Amino acid sequence: MKTYNTPQNIIFGRNAVSEALRSGREIDKLLLVHNPSDLLKPIIAKCRKNNILIKEVAPQKLDSLCNGGVHQGVAIVIAEYTYCSVDDILCTANKKNEDPFIIICDGIEDPHNLGAIIRTAEAAGVHGVIIPKHRNVGITPTVAKTACGALEYVKVARVTNLVNTINNLKNQGVWIFAADIDGQDWCKTDFTGGCAVVIGSEGNGVSQLVKRNCDSIVSLPMCGNITSLNASVAAGIIMYEITRQRLGIHCNTIKKD
Repeated sequence: MKTYNTPQNIIFGRNAVSEALRSGREIDKLLLVHNPSDLLKPIIAKCRKNNILIKEVAPQKLDSLCNGGVHQGVAIVIAEYTYCSVDDILCTANKKNEDPFIIICDGIEDPHNLGAIIRTAEAAGVHGVIIPKHRNVGITPTVAKTACGALEYVKVARVTNLVNTINNLKNQGVWIFAADIDGQDWCKTDFTGGCAVVIGSEGNGVSQLVKRNCDSIVSLPMCGNITSLNASVAAGIIMYEITRQRLGIHCNTIKKD
């Protein structure tokens, strides 16, 4: 899958730009192609209302700034992404009077996967995502676009040592689950209370050192010929099982006539 070496302070695409505006994030300027489509009128109106500089550029210029990404005729220039701390994530849960719900990424290298994980995390009520500084993609414009605005609402912490972070979370009453093969059935796992789920890399899964420091391993059934799922797909399935349990939703068996 192609990735784009886009400048860190560029967010592009209608959805990502709209959510950045809606969140109140500080924006330097809006970049538009000449003769923008009617679909961009709400974005333009909001920028004018907030006195944000609007600059029209040639399509080729915007293509170059977004380095081949699908920008849909619009981009914004912002300050570079600011990561939060793990304590910030825990404080977010505390302020909502909720048990912590955290996703930990261990070696996610595809920005599309990380963006999709963050997007699902926001929808599922996750309080924050933790990524390592090394061997993992950071917050790039491609991640932001794939997340479709979720980055404006989900806190992301970047840590030096995942194992230390996991052990610190365990000391604060957070149970750590690794999503990997040969674990217990995800549907029979109790995810209530504070929990964090580790999602491993696309190729190698959760690293052995990280896995050894987790409280439990959970697995999804694989009924076909392949042995693993896309990282963001697996993360989404497990996140929504946790959400189901946290909301107390019961799945009734459908009876056929």
